[in-house]
Amino acid sequence: MLSDEHAELRKTIEEFARSEVAPVIGDYYERCAFPYEIIRKMGAMGLFGLPVPEEYGGMGGDYFALCLALEELARVDSSVAITLEAAVSLGEMPILRFGSPEQKERWLPRMAAGEVLGAFGLTEPGGGSDVPGGMRTTAVLDGGEWVVDGTKAFITNAGTDITGVVAVAAITGRRGEKPEISTILVPSGTPGFTVSKKYSKVGWSASDTRELSFDGCRVPEANLLGERGRGYAQFLQTLDEGRVAIAALSVGLAQGCVDESVRYAGERRAFGREIGRYQAIQFKIADMEARVHTARLAYYHAAERMLAGLPFKKEAAIAKLVSSNAAMDNARDATQIFGGYGFMNEFPVGRFYRDAKILEIGEGTSEVQRMLIARELGMGA
Repeated sequence: MLSDEHAELRKTIEEFARSEVAPVIGDYYERCAFPYEIIRKMGAMGLFGLPVPEEYGGMGGDYFALCLALEELARVDSSVAITLEAAVSLGEMPILRFGSPEQKERWLPRMAAGEVLGAFGLTEPGGGSDVPGGMRTTAVLDGGEWVVDGTKAFITNAGTDITGVVAVAAITGRRGEKPEISTILVPSGTPGFTVSKKYSKVGWSASDTRELSFDGCRVPEANLLGERGRGYAQFLQTLDEGRVAIAALSVGLAQGCVDESVRYAGERRAFGREIGRYQAIQFKIADMEARVHTARLAYYHAAERMLAGLPFKKEAAIAKLVSSNAAMDNARDATQIFGGYGFMNEFPVGRFYRDAKILEIGEGTSEVQRMLIARELGMGA
């Protein structure tokens, strides 16, 4: 059961999503345009500062508040939701968790206000799930500066007009046979830092995703985020938290499929009556609602353990796996219920179908989640 504060927040964002996002997001999506005006309004509401302490300009809330916001936004559109998720979970939280006082003061107030977006440069073109083994980006100290060279792929929020900084995971040395991985903050506009054009994507068309390249890119030594050599551990903690957030986003998409299907089943008539009166449709929608309910409980449980300071790696992996599966299955079923109209981009379920698949891939594939769950059960290496 939600607290009064969380319930009020959820309702406020639900109303915002219905009144401010739903009427206009289809046009942004079709044009593959970043929704700056929507982001500005979200910033004014304080959504980008939900889990950020008040001393840094945030709302002083908790991570669960962010998850509730993501769920409600994704009920209407996932491009807007993933922009918020990546900005906070991947952009702000590493600085909040591991940054120096100077780094926090420089970046967090503007990030919390939605004036500046941050990004996390981890994935590489040949790396995928094999982060340490596939990493080729390097950062070498030279005269009090880090010299960064390499390429990052599929980076969200990396090339907008308000992107301010990217946290870049790079090899900074070796510890025996293993690479020493650290995280370096690289501000936008730094010489040697090149942002490629936007990808042409199947889904999330109104979000910003790009490839980044670094060629002799020099930043001050003080731009090291956290301890040298702790970048991989930092990234694992960031992804554990991020998986709970992606689970919440997935639940939102899955719930949006139910919302649209119930509405359509009450309006569409076939063979003399509304299709919602046919048991075949009723059962399909009932299964969709059951998936949403189960997935929501999974991410609530993972968030509860995280906020209580308890181990939650397994619970986060379960939540991400179950919720992304629910989103994909519900998007498929909703498209089937809508028939030919479900294949049209003018209907939300068309966007939901295009957006759902990446949820089984981003921030850890479904296969990686199963591997993590098995390891937490004492199985495997």
